[in-house]
Formats: sequence, C-alpha cells, structure tokens
Amino acid sequence: MSADHTASPAGEVPEVPEALAEPTERVRWRWTASVALVSVGINTAIFATLNQLMPLQSAAIGGEDSKESVLSLAGTVGVLVAMLINPLVGALSDRTHSRWGRRVPWIVAGAVLATGFLLLTAGSTSIGMLCLGWAGAQAGLNAMSAAITAAVPDRAPVEQRGLVGGLVATGITLGILVGSAIGMFINGAVWLGYLMAIVVMLVCAVPYVLRPNDPVLRRGALPRGSLREFLAGFWVSPRKHPDFAWAWLGRLLMMTATQLTIVYLLFYLTDVLKHPNPAAGVFVLTAIYAFGTLLCAAVAGAISDRTGRRPLVALSSGLIAAAALLMACAPLFGGAQFTAAIIAAAILGLGNGAYLGVDFALLTQVLPSSGARGKDMGIINIAASLPQIFALGLAFLAVTKLGGYTTLFVMAGVIGILGALSVYRIKSVR
Repeated sequence: MSADHTASPAGEVPEVPEALAEPTERVRWRWTASVALVSVGINTAIFATLNQLMPLQSAAIGGEDSKESVLSLAGTVGVLVAMLINPLVGALSDRTHSRWGRRVPWIVAGAVLATGFLLLTAGSTSIGMLCLGWAGAQAGLNAMSAAITAAVPDRAPVEQRGLVGGLVATGITLGILVGSAIGMFINGAVWLGYLMAIVVMLVCAVPYVLRPNDPVLRRGALPRGSLREFLAGFWVSPRKHPDFAWAWLGRLLMMTATQLTIVYLLFYLTDVLKHPNPAAGVFVLTAIYAFGTLLCAAVAGAISDRTGRRPLVALSSGLIAAAALLMACAPLFGGAQFTAAIIAAAILGLGNGAYLGVDFALLTQVLPSSGARGKDMGIINIAASLPQIFALGLAFLAVTKLGGYTTLFVMAGVIGILGALSVYRIKSVR
C-alpha cells in the first residue's frame, strides 16, 4: 500500500495529504507526554494482569503443580489474539475517516473493549474463562497499542524520533512499575487489582483522546483496493525490504530475551531464591529495572538522534544478555543471591531503556510505506507480542524439562547476543 496523491493541474507537484505526508514540524512535549501516558495505561493493564494477577489466579485454578501450565496457556491464547489484532487494527486505522482523525477512534474502542474483558478476567474461576477474558482484554489493549504506536511516525520528524521514542519507552516502563506496585498493594485481592489497572488505563488515555493532533484523512486520499489487496498488504517481502526484516527479527530476539528474564519472576523468587515476600521482591526488582530504563531511554534516544542508532542498539542488547546470565548465577551467591538479582535488574533496566528508545526510532525509519504506517507498525508490534508466546513456552520447557531456572536465564542470554548481532545487518540506518 502506498500513499495516493491528490489530483493537481498539469505541471504542478501533487499535494500529499497531511495525514500521509512525512512529518517535518517538531512535536511539542505535551503531545509526546500524552502518547507516553497511553503507553503507561496499556502496560499497567498488561503487566499487572500477566505478571501479578494471573499468576495468583493460575495457582488458585490449577494448584501448585499446574500453575505454570495454566499461566502459559492463558498467556499464549492472549498473545495469539494480540498478534492478529495489532496489525489488523493498524491497517484499518490507516484507512479510517473520522472527524477525530485516524487513530483516536481505535484508542477509544480498544479501551472500552479492554475494560469489559478485564472485568471478565477478574472473575475467572476456570481455565476456559481465564483464556477467554484475557484474549478479549488483549484484543482491546492491542487495538490501543496499534493506534498510538502509529501516531509517532505520523507526527514526529525523523530527527526527533530518538527522543520521542525514548520518552514513549519510559511510558512502557512506568506502566510495568505501576502494574507491579498494584500487585504488591492489593495483598492477594485480585478483584481490587483489576479495578485499579482499569482505572489507570482509562485515565492515562484521556489526555491524548482530548488533544490528539491527529490529522483527518480525506476520503479518496488512499485507493479503495480489494479485500485481496488489503490482506496481501500484510506480507512485507524480506527481499524487497531487507532492513525492515532485520529490524523485525532483532526486536523479536531482544523482546524474547527480556521476556524470558521476567516471565516467571514471581515463581523464581518463591521457588529458587526463597524470598520471604515474593510479591514485594518482584516490586523491588521491577522498581530498579524501571529506574534503569527511565534513566537511559530518553537519554539514549536523544544521543542516537545525533550519533546513529545501530551502535547503541547493539550495546543495549549486550547489556540485556549480561543481565540474564547474572540471573542464572544468582543462586550461587548464597546469602547475597537477592543482591545479585538486584544488580541484574539494574543492568537489565539500563540495557532495556537504551534499547527501547533507540530501536523504536530505528524501526520507524525502515517502514516500507508512508501510507500504511499503522499496518507496518502493527507488523513490528508482532515482534513484541510473539516473544510472549516464545517466552512462556521456552520458560515452561526450561523450568520443567531442561534443568530449571539456570537453563532459562542462559537461554535468554544467548538469544540476547543474537539480537545484538542482527542489528548490524541493517544498512540504511547508521
């Protein structure tokens, strides 16, 4: 899909609609903050549910012997839905004609859908109900994510995307931190946790919805096309767009490494490190991880605007791998094992912060078409969703069949190193 220029008299340069043009005007901090806030809300709901609330429900539904399998099943179903919804909503939002712009209607619809299904998830008493609730919630949350992610290349110029991407990454991290805090605050009261997550998600969406800076797409600005052409647009040829393919693979590998490090964190503190208060331990590690991410994300993004993206992406990938390997060694430190985990969390935060901001900016520079930013960013977001399946499956396999948590974290480290190497295959971005 490509942008279609409006008709113009002979001899004149066709006018590109504002909604499809490459942005040149610098965005203001209020707009960037509103985009970051939407990310805070989305990730609060996701992290509070997947890493704090659903583990408690999984233990109640499946018992101690089956809690990992229940959580893995529900999480996998949700991610499959996320992988479908993100590019689909992105593509539909590319073609949305409304007085509020292309992205806002999908953010509002996603928030409403997520609210309803999060309430269903909260009341789940069986595996089937848990899977259904989380699948619907993921559909709503990923509709929001697809729309707000596409807003960045819509409005932010290339020379500002490192900074904007870094600030958006801080929104993701703050959401993870708030989600972890909810898990510690509720003291096992699952319903209260879901209600808090829903409130945060809705409140954080309000500033962007009220002042979106989202240009209206005129009817006829894009060719109508057939359903077959619409569906064919979801395939981006690696041969025609190799940089896009390598960037996609790099994000897939790095997000898998990160997810492997945190997916069973509550169980790791409980069963391996024997932490006396695992929920509080998760909050401490998450807070340190979040601080490291917040410290690095915007700074690294701004530096990459001036010096280039690839070296910083590779360095941050190496830090993530080092953090995973330190987590593997933490049980060897005896009485200092939780201290080792804290150091690993700090390294993971620094690496993740630098990675998220810089890689996001890099990805926006290798999109194949200005007329399909939402669809292409949705495809990129699959590389962030798919690792949740990989992580849940690989973590279950490593912990139950391949030697336990040491194998899990070594696996994460190796995958992180591969992610660091893949970025140097990208040629069009320095």
